Amino acid sequence: MDLAAQHEELDHLLAGLEESDWARPSACAGWSVADVVVHLTQSDDGAVASVEGRLPEGGLGMERQGPADVDTWAEQMVVGERGTHPAEVLGRWRTTTAALRAALDGCDLSARVPWVTGRLSARTLATTRLAECWIHTGDIGAAFGGERSTSPGLRHIARLAWRTLPYAFASAGREPAGPVAFELRGPDGERWDLVPPEEPRTVIRGDALELCLVAARRVDPAATDLRATGPDATAVLELVRTYA
Repeated sequence: MDLAAQHEELDHLLAGLEESDWARPSACAGWSVADVVVHLTQSDDGAVASVEGRLPEGGLGMERQGPADVDTWAEQMVVGERGTHPAEVLGRWRTTTAALRAALDGCDLSARVPWVTGRLSARTLATTRLAECWIHTGDIGAAFGGERSTSPGLRHIARLAWRTLPYAFASAGREPAGPVAFELRGPDGERWDLVPPEEPRTVIRGDALELCLVAARRVDPAATDLRATGPDATAVLELVRTYA
């Protein structure tokens, strides 16, 4: 499972840290290494509850927590656990990721489950967890001079970004002019074409890793070699995302 491979990559990085390393600033603005791991654990806890049928209708219920903004809500959750000893942070993350993998292995991946403020398939939920772990593995690695990895699950992450474009546009209160295609180049030079059934009106071409980093809001599209043509060329690169 690609999710397990991504967990293993992050675990290898975390296992080698000294206690002081957990306080280093990550590439996730305002968060230390420990903060990022706490956030991943909190999100994965919610995913386990969702798959196991313990998350109420309405998903994570941010509206019941107060702020409607996802980033503000996540920040408040992290602040609530800031100062936890690194050994405890690591142990809880390991326990939670193991529980997540077990829950996904034992569920119907086509079943729709609650998440954030709506519902999605368990398979899509698994891909969002893969994408977020990949993003934050890079954020943590950057604290030690590491480069973003081409995870085995990168193709799933690129596909998630493509499939959720309608959601990204809707969340911004905008309407796409028509179908969008991605013509991407994988880490080994292979073609990853994500093409809609209808004739695409907008096409994004370029490196899959760069596209995923843009979707993760870690790289400005203008700093990449991605090329976009069509009526939504600018909007797609502005709005594409791999998270709620």
